[in-house]
Amino acid sequence: MTDNTSGASGGQPERPQQPTEGTTPQQQGAPEATAAQQQPHAGYGGQPYPQQDNGPLTNPLGIPVQHQQPYPQQKPKSGRGKLVAGALIFALLGGAAGGVGGGLLGYNLALDNSSYNALDAPRPDASNVNSPAPAGSVEAVAQKVLPSVVQLQTQSGSGSGVVLSSDGMILTNNHVVEEAAAGGGQIRIQFKDGRTAPAKIIGVDPTSDLAVVKAEGVSGLTPVELGRSGNLRVGQQVVAIGAPFGLSNTVTSGIVSALQRPVRTGNEAGDSTVMDAVQTDAAINPGNSGGPLVDMSGKVIGINTAIKTASGGQQQSGGSIGLGFAIPIDQAMRIANELRTNGKATHAVLGVTLAPQQQRSATAANGAAVGTVEPNSAAEAAGIKQGDVITKLDGRRINDTDSLIAAVRSHDPNSKVKVTVASGGTEREVELTLGSRVLSGG
Repeated sequence: MTDNTSGASGGQPERPQQPTEGTTPQQQGAPEATAAQQQPHAGYGGQPYPQQDNGPLTNPLGIPVQHQQPYPQQKPKSGRGKLVAGALIFALLGGAAGGVGGGLLGYNLALDNSSYNALDAPRPDASNVNSPAPAGSVEAVAQKVLPSVVQLQTQSGSGSGVVLSSDGMILTNNHVVEEAAAGGGQIRIQFKDGRTAPAKIIGVDPTSDLAVVKAEGVSGLTPVELGRSGNLRVGQQVVAIGAPFGLSNTVTSGIVSALQRPVRTGNEAGDSTVMDAVQTDAAINPGNSGGPLVDMSGKVIGINTAIKTASGGQQQSGGSIGLGFAIPIDQAMRIANELRTNGKATHAVLGVTLAPQQQRSATAANGAAVGTVEPNSAAEAAGIKQGDVITKLDGRRINDTDSLIAAVRSHDPNSKVKVTVASGGTEREVELTLGSRVLSGG
């Protein structure tokens, strides 16, 4: 259920294969995806901005505002179809390419001196311009974190990233740099002070949608301070920072609105990702991809990756409707450290393929049905068999195939877990050690 700037595919989807925790649902046998269920990238890849009404606007003082330059009218890339009207879609957040600032910032105030006197306008209080921000405020978080957030610019679009080291290691989303990685295109990093530097790819992992790049010829950068995602609470305040629609150094705030939310993104069988996501209502939009979600002490607790958007009629993907999703930082940093060291990352695997949901046991109200069991896998060693339905993993309820994939990938490789299995009208609990595998990238 995702969309990107190029739109959801308009053709008939192929019948998917049986899913595993190491592949996408199309590969794994999940039900056929409809156009409203596909999840391409949103706002990335050089696609057009959503068409907007560029008619008369007013500023907060009621003064008419005239748009100086319309948004460019472009045609979507060939092979990409229209969106389903009224559909809710998950969308990755890479920014659209080319001169965003000029289109969004080209406004002139049409002042009418007969009705408005600038001398009568309220004047800002300059007495506290240099005052320290109150501790725990959004202002304080912005002051602390903004120097550690960058904008990534490629030939096809832009996104955001966070500084991991003073010499230029930067964590971002794979979908922000994937075209450059595949085609050898150039990546440039823009820092808060406006400086830019070229960057090279250190490692990518499409399975987790994460990548590490290194800005060249830089030093003295301010690394982000890392927090923990394992102790997050629903309702706690958070701040998102990035470059939505190319507008760098943008700060928005909200709360953690849900945890352990299984979210599948991607538009094709080969680029689908299942996240065990942190859900937030902080406004994030195309271009925020790879930027940080931080707590009120300014510590990064997630990497912003996807949004759920509402599509109206024939238009392209919309902006934030208060449903954004971030990769938990505990998982993101494990992947990032492996990418920095090896250029590729490993993932925990259970060793099963998953059957379509309709093949679950009639006695199981929910769960993920096992299609096949891999030889010499953790599942085989624990006695899990074809037709069993997995209903819990370490006490976490499993509702469907994506729930199981997300739950497995939230664990480190080679970690011990307890799995509840329903079979023949009864449930049993088994303990097993998850396997380890490089699933993609590298």
